[in-house]
Amino acid sequence: MNSVTISEYLSALDQHPNSTYLWYSHYGDQLELHSHHKGQLTYVEGGVIFLHTEDRSYFLPARHYAWIPAGVKHRFHHRYPSVKVRTIHFDPERTEDDFFKKMGIYPVSNLLLEMLLFSERWHGDLFPGSKAYDFLNTMKNILPLISLHPLPIALPTTDNMRLRPVLVYIHQHIADNLTLDVLGKEFGFSERTLSRLFKTILNMPFFQYLKLTRIIKAMEYLIKEDLSISEIAYRVGYNSISAFSNTFYSIMGQRPTEFQQLNGTIPEERI
Repeated sequence: MNSVTISEYLSALDQHPNSTYLWYSHYGDQLELHSHHKGQLTYVEGGVIFLHTEDRSYFLPARHYAWIPAGVKHRFHHRYPSVKVRTIHFDPERTEDDFFKKMGIYPVSNLLLEMLLFSERWHGDLFPGSKAYDFLNTMKNILPLISLHPLPIALPTTDNMRLRPVLVYIHQHIADNLTLDVLGKEFGFSERTLSRLFKTILNMPFFQYLKLTRIIKAMEYLIKEDLSISEIAYRVGYNSISAFSNTFYSIMGQRPTEFQQLNGTIPEERI
């Protein structure tokens, strides 16, 4: 973490509206929900973090970055102390392209990775006219050109008092045989009522929510745990490796082993 405190970091972001502001940390800090006037690029190295907005949760793995538009409330959550995070906040007046108006998680190309690594020599405010500012402005300008395929997965969230405990239970029992009938009996809902809650509050059918939750958990295992594909499939509620692999592919556009390889781990099985 930098020598400044988290509160100093947050207050410094908007102190100079025309600057680009950089923050680099070993991610021991857990920021509360907040927003700022600058667009934000956050790159994850060596781990996994979760990005939460007011209505969505995003999975942000290693070798990916998040783009967070100016003004969007967000917070990060991590489970691994080794995670390193590089965050760059850009002047909102210089992010006119439609790309910068949408939240997204994108893979980091080799070109972008080299630019991010080069930027580690700078911290804090960088102002127009400096070579460092020009370098980062160039990096920002190429993002719409090289970030064409966002990670196609995000979970809706809610503070609804009826549905929230059900969602927590799903995350805590992801390996179980979870059905509307099982959850309805656990929380005192009819299947019809519970199905309606998912559709009206989350705008998503129950089984779609369950499938996405399982795939997100599988992605976390694929990156951080030394487990075989069959072990991961079982831990996220699949009895069939082929069913798990096919579901993963239908969502991610790649097999679990391919995702594992791209994120720097060595698969124990090939599917």
